[in-house]
Amino acid sequence: MTKALPFALSRRALLAGGSVATVATMLGGCATTAGSRPAASFATGEALLDDIAWNLLNKEPTRATSLGVDTGEHAYLRSELGVAGPDGRAALAATLERDLARARAYPKETLDASTRTSFEVVESAYSTALEGFAQPYGDVAVGGWRNAPYVVIQNVGAYIDLPRFMDSDHPVKDAADADAYIARLEEIPGVLEGELTRIRAARAMGVVPPAFLLDKAIPQMESSLEDARSGGSLVESLVRRTTQEGIAGDWSARATPIVTQQIAPMLERQLAELRTERGVADNDPGMWSQPGGNDWYDWALKASTTTSLSANEIHQLGLDTLRDIHARMDPILRDIGYTSGSVGSRMTELSTDQRFKFAEGDPGRAEIMAFIQDRIAWIREQMPRAFRRTVDANLEVRRLPVSEEPGAPTAYGGAGSKDGTIPGKMWINLRTTDLHRKYDVPTLVHHETIPGHVWEGEYSNQLPLIRSILAFNAFSEGWALYAEQLADELGAYSDNPAWRLGYLQDAAFRACRLVVDTGLHSPDKRWSREQAIRFFMEENGNKREQIESEVDRYCSWPGQACGYMVGKLEILRQRERAMAALGDAYDLRDFDQAVVEGGNAPLDVLAKNVTRYIERG
Repeated sequence: MTKALPFALSRRALLAGGSVATVATMLGGCATTAGSRPAASFATGEALLDDIAWNLLNKEPTRATSLGVDTGEHAYLRSELGVAGPDGRAALAATLERDLARARAYPKETLDASTRTSFEVVESAYSTALEGFAQPYGDVAVGGWRNAPYVVIQNVGAYIDLPRFMDSDHPVKDAADADAYIARLEEIPGVLEGELTRIRAARAMGVVPPAFLLDKAIPQMESSLEDARSGGSLVESLVRRTTQEGIAGDWSARATPIVTQQIAPMLERQLAELRTERGVADNDPGMWSQPGGNDWYDWALKASTTTSLSANEIHQLGLDTLRDIHARMDPILRDIGYTSGSVGSRMTELSTDQRFKFAEGDPGRAEIMAFIQDRIAWIREQMPRAFRRTVDANLEVRRLPVSEEPGAPTAYGGAGSKDGTIPGKMWINLRTTDLHRKYDVPTLVHHETIPGHVWEGEYSNQLPLIRSILAFNAFSEGWALYAEQLADELGAYSDNPAWRLGYLQDAAFRACRLVVDTGLHSPDKRWSREQAIRFFMEENGNKREQIESEVDRYCSWPGQACGYMVGKLEILRQRERAMAALGDAYDLRDFDQAVVEGGNAPLDVLAKNVTRYIERG
């Protein structure tokens, strides 16, 4: 049964009754920003876009640090985290509404194609985000991928994000950086309090995460709290790096009281709230069971796929795509001796083959890291065959923090900073080496690094600032899946049939995601968590240990998993269109270049970029 919807300010009332700026005033949020000049007052479209970019970064300062642009006149952003409570979120929404109006008002008739594309991207990202802010609860990613109905859960929240960010992205090269680190530590309690206010408000609406998610989040937060009570990783990161750089000062003495006396008590309060939620939680996994959850999921699918596809359409697309991929896997399985049973059952059998397992424990972890580096070195050499203009992808491979691993996927990655000082990263989950097989790690590498996320991000970082900020799940993940196929086309698996099986199993995995995400959240389907897990295991041969975290991720990030295959299929459709239109003039290098240099964009804007490429001949 769907839970009641008791909140006072409903989505319908917000959309019908006034602007987001009005709501910001009702909530006490600041509704002014420095960049509020009329669009017509800007001499160029680029100048307006830059102003819009800085308005967003002023609301989300950590993004400025991750991009490496918190320097010069913007260096003050390095000491800030932003506001996570209702006031801060409302002020952000008001800024988006105002800047969306300015973007729409700017005359575009004489703009070049690249600048016109940038305006199209801003208008799409901001309008979709504002629809998200009109929902009565949850986190909204502005030009990002992680929309979440639960502000604090097993893979969402400052207790996870900020320690990793402070260690990997916040630079400590001199005393000013270290002072900025201290300033940000001082802001963490306020961020945690803002989150606490929001999750309590959601609970008052009847929005409570499923019990099985809370059962993961609670021990993770207990671990974070134990760490903070001793100063832990937040202090260690600062002390280690100031020592390495020879920066004078007793940084431990400055940082430890903040962590132990201010951050730890706020973590205790968040932990108490999670335990309260656990006392009233049920095990319904889908958004259909939450107040207003059907509307929330419809929006999440739109935000994730940048299409108007319905849940039922996506579900059927997943089933059809899975059938096609399994038809390609069957003959390979037969050739290597796996002849009986379904594709899924044979892949399960393959996963027990000792030839493809890594050693246990630290020796196996070291083996996996070496294996990844070998594949990165190989694929780097192939890039001139796929792109007219290559980049020097700056990247590093790091193990996920141990405290994060239980609730995290097998791996993820992303681009580095705009100025190149912060490398792109592939984070690998190594809580057990049994998560990985030698036939699936190659595809994982190509997805997360080259020519996937890190590689594509290098091109986006060369675009105007606003384009480096705004990203779209269907393009980001669709490109990364396309990168897996591109690696295959370049010969990554030619000498290793099992590796090609791993690639195809990963593709089938993303088709399964379409089925499972919609199965969990659609009011027409209402799958249980166990039903979702069994689908992966039986249809694709995935291990339960791997799949439990995956399914839980879909429960805390509804819709996000649908962007992958939808995006890949659209990129391939655009490639086929280019091949048909250009005939003998078609060159893979030109197509790939047009896509990455067009930047991270909604799928309809991607199509416009491909049209311009075709017209150039």
